[in-house]
Amino acid sequence: MLTPFHLAVQVRDLAEARGFYADLLGCPEGRSSDTWIDFNLFGHQFVCHLNPDMTPQRHHNAVDGHGVPVPHFGVVLQMTDWEALVDRLTEAGVRFEIEPYVRFQGQPGEQATMFFYDPSGNALEFKAFRDIDGQLFAT
Repeated sequence: MLTPFHLAVQVRDLAEARGFYADLLGCPEGRSSDTWIDFNLFGHQFVCHLNPDMTPQRHHNAVDGHGVPVPHFGVVLQMTDWEALVDRLTEAGVRFEIEPYVRFQGQPGEQATMFFYDPSGNALEFKAFRDIDGQLFAT
């Protein structure tokens, strides 16, 4: 079993972050204050810290023919959970930076992936493997 990671990011508005992470992504809220909120991001501790002056910097690197936003973060999900998240995001009208698709088809590390931004401009990637244990670190 993997141990949970802890990640803290800046957001420009806590109510906006709450709507995105809790309401849209379905992340239960933990502790909070007037300057931060803890979320359970698929079993990991994810914290949004308020910075109303934040200005996101966008940069992309080429991966499998796409411009992947960096930095980015996300979670590796089971395929059925990934597919359900794709459906929920699509129904909500989320604009994908990279539409959901399978990359590295037929190669080691074949994976379903998608990229999108939160309302503060933080890039997220959620991915899935048919065989997480055998493919996550395949070379």
